[in-house]
Amino acid sequence: MEKSEEFWTASVEEMQSGYIFDEVTEIFSCLICGQTYEQGVIYPFGELWCEAKKAMKAHIHEQHGSMFDYLISLDKKWNGLSDHQKELLHYFKQGKSDKEIVNSLEGGSASTIRNHRFKLREKEKQAKAFLSIMNLLEKKEEEFIPYHKGATMVDDRYATTEQEREKILSTYFKDGLDGKLSNFPSKEKRKLVVLREIMNRFDQGKTYTEKEVNEQLKQAHDDFATIRRYLIEYGFMDRSKDCTEYWVNN
Repeated sequence: MEKSEEFWTASVEEMQSGYIFDEVTEIFSCLICGQTYEQGVIYPFGELWCEAKKAMKAHIHEQHGSMFDYLISLDKKWNGLSDHQKELLHYFKQGKSDKEIVNSLEGGSASTIRNHRFKLREKEKQAKAFLSIMNLLEKKEEEFIPYHKGATMVDDRYATTEQEREKILSTYFKDGLDGKLSNFPSKEKRKLVVLREIMNRFDQGKTYTEKEVNEQLKQAHDDFATIRRYLIEYGFMDRSKDCTEYWVNN
């Protein structure tokens, strides 16, 4: 059975846990079957009610067993393990000694089992080296979006890559960048990306009245007053002391 793209692009840690978490959509997705749980929602699980992350863990345990058993049961073309190696790994997982494994196999010797342990450790080292090589081969220099000139305090909130920006904008501007926001983000990094995009609706060097600013912002979100306040707060726009004139902060 073919695995999904999400399964193969998951990190080692995510593959071990059996799920991924999308920070933009705030959704947990099962790597095995695609079941999803949304952060902030409480789900019934038997006689219990669980938050999303716990519900996902319960789902994996109930529907798929342990990730160790699932991964080791994959075809050799996926995990590279022979049937004999899989059997030995099951014994190693159970904590059996070399002598106990020999008795369970009804043949062989303790030295043979030790040799298998050694070869599997070597396989692990090779896998780590190969994974590092492939990561370096595909790794590109991350291009971070430059922060705007009027930024009041530059910190980790501004460390956003172009890929992250595109994902955030497609999530919140479902009808296109000229349309309305589906909702206004609460997370700081996403908020900054959205506000920066909204600023493209204003011309540099032009002075706006408060009414003109409001009319522009209404096209992005019904709560234009909150958006206007954030544009000032984060230094995207500036205004006169009497709040009658607004302009793009250069």
